[in-house]
Amino acid sequence: MSWDFEDAAEQKERVKREIAKRLKRGEVMEVLEAPQGSKKLATTFWGKAWCDHLATYAEYEHRLPRGRSYLRQGNVYNLTIEPGLVSAVVAGSELYETKVHIRPLEKEAWEELVAQCEGQVGSMLDLLAGKLGEGVLKVLTDPEAGLFPRAREIRFDCSCPDHADLCKHAAAVLYGVGVKLDAQPELFFTLRSVDGGELLSAGGRGVVEGLGGESELGGEDLGALFGIELGE
Repeated sequence: MSWDFEDAAEQKERVKREIAKRLKRGEVMEVLEAPQGSKKLATTFWGKAWCDHLATYAEYEHRLPRGRSYLRQGNVYNLTIEPGLVSAVVAGSELYETKVHIRPLEKEAWEELVAQCEGQVGSMLDLLAGKLGEGVLKVLTDPEAGLFPRAREIRFDCSCPDHADLCKHAAAVLYGVGVKLDAQPELFFTLRSVDGGELLSAGGRGVVEGLGGESELGGEDLGALFGIELGE
């Protein structure tokens, strides 16, 4: 048992040294802070909806808890979300480069969702804050036909030696997406490779277009107004 403890301590020190080396080289190592002292990793609509959807992946139910634990321990760094891709550095016995590839939402499926939500989403602010009618929420969060990716649409790539389809590092990154969406919900649409503005009613789209100019809301701090951090 003492050998195991010493080995774990040695691994931790090795990771710390590697992080220090990267920082010295000028690299950024930004830890993704998960809420502490709370059972919930996410608190806003899109963050919670993402984490709730992960629970529907029956094939990964034994791996996902380890991912939550890794995330809470502050082991996920530099998490970025791009169209169809989530990337991060995850600290384990070493630093591992971890990627989650998500197939873009098919055009036909997206068009069907847009049609079902027609006239029911008044503004981008309502959409990002999850202030939507029950019918729209049901459509968007449907496990099979909604906006969220199904397990078969996800592929994992991690530099760790674990040959399982979903390693604990990739599981931590999956949950990290929920934390990230709490601060930047618009990244959900970036990840799924769709334009969230297409869900808006005609009037709502007009407001979004006006935000770039001298619209009524143009000078407001929209993030503070709705309790969310809007990305650039």
